[in-house]
Amino acid sequence: MWPFRRVPTIDPTNGDPRARALIAALTARDRTAVREIFASTTDPDHRTFLMNIVSDTSGVQDWIGQWIADEPAATLPLLIRGCHAVGWAWDARGAAYASQTGSEQFAEFFRRLRIAEDCLDEVTERDPDEILAWTWLITSARGRQLGPEQAAARFQEVVKRAPYHLMAHSQRLQQLCQKWSGSHQEMFAFVREATAAAPAGHPLPALLATAHFEYCMALPSGERSSYIGSWPVRQDLVAAADKSVLNPAFVRVPGWASRANTFAMLFWLNGHYSYANRVFDLIGDQVTESPWEHLSDEPAARFAAARREVRRNGG
Repeated sequence: MWPFRRVPTIDPTNGDPRARALIAALTARDRTAVREIFASTTDPDHRTFLMNIVSDTSGVQDWIGQWIADEPAATLPLLIRGCHAVGWAWDARGAAYASQTGSEQFAEFFRRLRIAEDCLDEVTERDPDEILAWTWLITSARGRQLGPEQAAARFQEVVKRAPYHLMAHSQRLQQLCQKWSGSHQEMFAFVREATAAAPAGHPLPALLATAHFEYCMALPSGERSSYIGSWPVRQDLVAAADKSVLNPAFVRVPGWASRANTFAMLFWLNGHYSYANRVFDLIGDQVTESPWEHLSDEPAARFAAARREVRRNGG
């Protein structure tokens, strides 16, 4: 509850002690500690949260090859190299649209994605049930433009083992976005089906908020405010939040914070301050870079400004 920090600090670990320990282990290049952290974590979404930490940690590519060479029978270092290489590839490409991305950037992007796919394909051959490999292969398929069938097949490999997997669904949504290779119709059909299927208290219905934001950003700039502030969007957001982060059954599973931040941002943009305030109260100071980075180069400051606006307007 209030008061919170005026401008909170983004914590990539979301306060998760294993994630903090993992960052320390990666920084120290401590193979034993990294292995123990993953060995002690069995929940698919928690393991994914930890692998996202790995993917976002710079410099892993400089030493992971030696671990693979020293332990050729071990799957974990190969998995780490593959997942990290997907994020490393996107670092090379940048966040700009394809028309604004240079040929050298694309060449390096595809080179790194090939490294990723070689590693992750070998992991799935050794262990077909490795959800992390299939999840990062969904993202890689989008980057390599492998087509809708391949992307869908990789998604199915995840959800047949973890039906409500957060990152797999998020990456599938991106694949179905108009800006990649899908359509608004496909995107909304997918997220509505996933939202309906998700159990009460699960963060997955935040996909609906993300879909509305993706649709909004695809509109001409002069039409965005009226769309995101519309009554149908508000109804969707309320129903999704009531089923997920504002449901009495809600549990703060790893990855919950970015989904709650998505709801907070969309309710604020929609002008539904009472619901925005409830979500901001849930979040506390647990601001996440996504989705606020889409609105500002200083996401924590944008989060804090939105929260203050909500409070001033009777949230």
